[in-house]
Amino acid sequence: MSIFEQRESEIRAYCRVWPVVFDKATNARQTDENGKQYIDFFAGAGVLNFGHNNPRMKKAMIDYLESDGVTHSLDMHTTAKRDFMERFVKTILEPRNMPHKMQFMGPTGTNAVEAALKLARRATKRQEIAAFTHGFHGMTLGSLACTANSYFRGAAGIPLNHVSHHKFGCLQSLEQLAAHYADSSSGITPPAAFLVETIQAEGGVNVASKEWLLALAKLAEDVCALLIVDDIQVGCGRTGSYFSFDNMDLDPDIICLAKGVGGMGIPMALNLVKPAIDNYWSPGEHTGTFRGQSLSFVAGSEALSYFEDNELMTGVAKKAEVMAKALASLEKKFSAIAVRGKGMILGLDVGSGEQAKAIVDSCFAAGLLIASCGTGGRVIKLIPPLTIPDEDLQEGLDILVSHTTKVMEAI
Repeated sequence: MSIFEQRESEIRAYCRVWPVVFDKATNARQTDENGKQYIDFFAGAGVLNFGHNNPRMKKAMIDYLESDGVTHSLDMHTTAKRDFMERFVKTILEPRNMPHKMQFMGPTGTNAVEAALKLARRATKRQEIAAFTHGFHGMTLGSLACTANSYFRGAAGIPLNHVSHHKFGCLQSLEQLAAHYADSSSGITPPAAFLVETIQAEGGVNVASKEWLLALAKLAEDVCALLIVDDIQVGCGRTGSYFSFDNMDLDPDIICLAKGVGGMGIPMALNLVKPAIDNYWSPGEHTGTFRGQSLSFVAGSEALSYFEDNELMTGVAKKAEVMAKALASLEKKFSAIAVRGKGMILGLDVGSGEQAKAIVDSCFAAGLLIASCGTGGRVIKLIPPLTIPDEDLQEGLDILVSHTTKVMEAI
């Protein structure tokens, strides 16, 4: 029995899907301790947009460490933070005419969501948050209350209150909700905020339409609620532009970012907050020990350099087309399969969790790392690094198509 089985908590999950000990990783490949290589179509659940051990980020961090740069600073001013903030403003915010301020909190996505919820409630003096079916926002209690999955919610141990869930992507549901808010006798009052993912990654790669998102934004404006966009898994270039909602005319009050924003897997989360909303904070009112991890700023700043020209996003568009074409062949061949997604996040709905698990296991044995999501784990999610070499992408897709075909034909 290994040390992992002897001493690591029963909570461990991904290691059960891929039961090997990984040792090395470069860009879109991981190598186990026995030397077997795996093409990585999981990329740290969307953290590794720029690949494992990105050489540009690795060099920047090594140089920073060798210069005795400050590695921990709470929310004190540092050169590393300044460099990141200036680059983010110049590269991301100013081209979009976004006045948003940056709030750094604890290093994970759920920390970003928790801070957004707290601020929305403070700014509106309301308690309820409106979230959506199949949404996933994190595992701490406030974020978990907004998460729809009953398996995750069941671990809370207490009631998860002050959140209502509504049908994701449904215009009729929004219209009914608007009518309830307008009816003073409905017993339903407007929320502090609407919390939404434009693409529900963990929920099954469900993509909201532009029409629905704009209607949601209009409803939020009409009832004086905030619009919070959780772009944690699908932001930072994943869909072919920095934000998943670029070119949709959306103007969120708060945008939650994490995962890819830290560059090469170095933890960082931040919220982009409109100044009028940010003014509701008082100094030190929401803190976190690791809200100023300098290595995250160093790697994250280098990640932003990928958005100073169009090279990466042009490559993403081409790779997305290759991915979509490969999955379309499966959708055409098997009536039980449905494909959805945008850019380089695609979901392959194979009809049941049993089929998805069989495909995941078969692909793993062949050297491809994929994972399932959605209700019952029925959707295989593809989120390879945006920097994946073309030959690795094609090899991984060939494995996926071959082993999916084998499993589906055996049904």
